[in-house]
This record gives sequence, C-alpha cells and structure tokens, in this order.
Amino acid sequence: MIENFLARLFEHNNWANDKIIQACAALTDEQLDAPPQSATEGSIRSTLSHLVSAQYGYLRILTLPLEERQDRVTMEFADLGDSLKSSGIRLLELVRDESKLPETRIQTRDGFYVEPWVIMVQIINHATEHREQIKSMFTALGITPPSIDGWDYGESANALVPISR
Repeated sequence: MIENFLARLFEHNNWANDKIIQACAALTDEQLDAPPQSATEGSIRSTLSHLVSAQYGYLRILTLPLEERQDRVTMEFADLGDSLKSSGIRLLELVRDESKLPETRIQTRDGFYVEPWVIMVQIINHATEHREQIKSMFTALGITPPSIDGWDYGESANALVPISR
C-alpha cells in the first residue's frame, strides 16, 4: 500500500491546530491578550487569529479564482476553532485528491505566480511556526503547552507503538 504522506502531514497539522485551539480556549482574556515575554510579536490571541485567517486565505488561493478572493477575513475569537477545523478539512480533501488542485501556477493578489505545492509547504510551515510561538507564550505565562510534535501525533494515531519486551 502506498501511503499519501502529504495527507499525513495535513492530518498532523489539523490535529496540532485542534490541540492549540483547545489549550487556548482554557485561557483567560488576560492571558490571551498578555504581551509576549519572548521573541514573538503579538499576543496569543492575535497570533492564533493570524494563523486561522492565513490558513483560510491559503485555502482560498488554492480553490478560488483571483477575482473571487477577498481581502483578509476577520472573525470573532469564538469562531476561530470552527474556521480552523473547516479549512483544515477542506485542505486535507485537496491533498487526498490532487485532481482538485489547480494544474497550473496560481496568480496571487500581490503580483506573483505560484505553484500549488509552494502554498502547501507554506501552510504547514506557517502553522508550525505560529503554534511554536504560542507554545513559547504559554511557557512564559507559566503554563505547560500542549505536546503537538510529530512524535506526539504518531503516538496518538497509533503509528508510534512501544515494542513489548
């Protein structure tokens, strides 16, 4: 059986995003809006909002013609989890069925042509960077951040199993 490794990366991305959303939902407004004590810029709330709107934007780049893409979308904090989950599911559908992806370079709103695979790399990289920033801000607040790396996901997906002795 040939495994779709790109789909696995997006499954991890969705799982890790969900863990971050769950962890952030447990924070107070004061914690969400605290100025960062690390090298990051912006609060947990603003970083999470940026991560969500960017992922939604990347999905629109991959699925909508240029003229139908609108400027950045803003949403209420309470809606971030649903938006992240929805866009994550749709992105996973795209990588599972590559025939749904554009076959040619995509025109961006800022004057570039880009191959679809570059957007896919950016989706994963961008989310990972911001989740790590959020985890750093958790640590600065004295809160243990969620464990969301590839090993953790492998264990949760039963793909990392201890050898019985």
